[in-house]
Amino acid sequence: MNYISTRGFDNTGVSSAMAIKKGLAEDGGLYMPESIPEIDLDYIRSLSSLSYPERAAKVLSLFLTDYSEEELLEDARGAYAEDKFIPSAAPITALDGGRYMLELWHGPTSAFKDMALQIMPRLFVRALRKCGEEREALILVATSGDTGKAALEGYKNIEGTRIKVFYPIDGVSSVQKRQMQSQEGDNVSVVGIVGNFDDAQNGVKKIFSDADFAKKLDRGGVFLSSANSINWGRLVPQIVYYISAYCDLYARGVIELGDKLDVCVPTGNFGNIFAGYVAKLMGLPIGKMVCASNKNNVLTDFFKTGEYDRNRKFHATMSPSMDILISSNLERLIFVTLGAEKCAEYMAALARDGKYKLKKEELAKINETFVGYYTDEEECMACVKRTYENVKQLIDTHTSVAVSAAERYMKDAKSKTPMLVVSTASPYKFAADVYRSLKDERPESDLEAPAMLEELTGVKMPEPLRRVLTKEPIHLDVIRKDDMPHAVLEFALSTIK
Repeated sequence: MNYISTRGFDNTGVSSAMAIKKGLAEDGGLYMPESIPEIDLDYIRSLSSLSYPERAAKVLSLFLTDYSEEELLEDARGAYAEDKFIPSAAPITALDGGRYMLELWHGPTSAFKDMALQIMPRLFVRALRKCGEEREALILVATSGDTGKAALEGYKNIEGTRIKVFYPIDGVSSVQKRQMQSQEGDNVSVVGIVGNFDDAQNGVKKIFSDADFAKKLDRGGVFLSSANSINWGRLVPQIVYYISAYCDLYARGVIELGDKLDVCVPTGNFGNIFAGYVAKLMGLPIGKMVCASNKNNVLTDFFKTGEYDRNRKFHATMSPSMDILISSNLERLIFVTLGAEKCAEYMAALARDGKYKLKKEELAKINETFVGYYTDEEECMACVKRTYENVKQLIDTHTSVAVSAAERYMKDAKSKTPMLVVSTASPYKFAADVYRSLKDERPESDLEAPAMLEELTGVKMPEPLRRVLTKEPIHLDVIRKDDMPHAVLEFALSTIK
């Protein structure tokens, strides 16, 4: 299977290994498979008796056709080993009112990004070999909090790679910041920037699109790649857990094979929810997809009006991983729905004017599947407390955005379809705000909040987070966004062996 650009200019197609190695297409577009592989109910039934790594290998083999299933199974077993995901990779717990919660945060960094970033480096190293690449790869990452730590953990000390992460210095939680600042590894660099996530993401995109910059790196034996969800190697493992969740609900008797399942996903960069949409396009019986946003509700407005407009006030919220006004993976939805020509037109308008607007019939096509809801700060806190008191589930502030949105959608639509709510982070990553939601008072110190939350609820803190809180920060650099290219060049060329 070949991969083509969402913008249509680079349409000759590259292998899956090359798409993973490059990250972005030459024209600035995102890679997508030329066609979406199809699955049927017999296929879903056959997966239901398999382990998560076995399911992952089977699904990935449909997309990564230049990898053998044996290679993929080896990588999946290493990535989703029992000592890395405790108690398991993607367990499902019950809420109430026909809602179920897919917990994706039981990996080494306590965030859903582990589901992709534990296997992506393995796929990436194989891609380098398959492509005959001899240069060193510099993985460049902009993060709103969780991707950075998950990527650092996945790529640390991986031979032939370096990784540099930029994060907004005041746009992540104290626990997230400590996770990144205390990261160990011979090939890692972490830098805070003065600005928000969109500033970091735009800075990284400009570096990727700078041909002269690429030539400078190439002369030093280095090339750039990405661990953000713009890279297909980050996104494709996320398709697996939607299919796996359906299998688990079927195996538990919650649904019959072929029954519809609605999905609600807390959404910032649109990669997680788009992976679920790909699963739907493959044939997984997903009905409505509820895109849950926080106060930065650019996506909610898009699904209501068809206009995507990032020219608006940016809000720093208690769900900082979703504090995003430029949702990069929405480009993939535009491509799949409207085609490359329209996608290129709208992306050019976004770059030029900061906005674009779909035609009425184009929006209607997207609204067949997607609906947008947003949760403000007061409701986010109230939902954390309500969920803990009513169903004894302790959830983080991002998951709360989705739990609330799912509840409101089911009421508005009078829906009786089972709803899968995606839970994206441990409550201990945002312990101060979770504690404040439960007690209506803020801890004296954000870094003391996890212990206080554990004492209050009796819910055990994940051990990786407990260990992080005892570590001293070692990556303390903070720069202006305009200095990002210099910081990347200095790191790349000063670490060449």
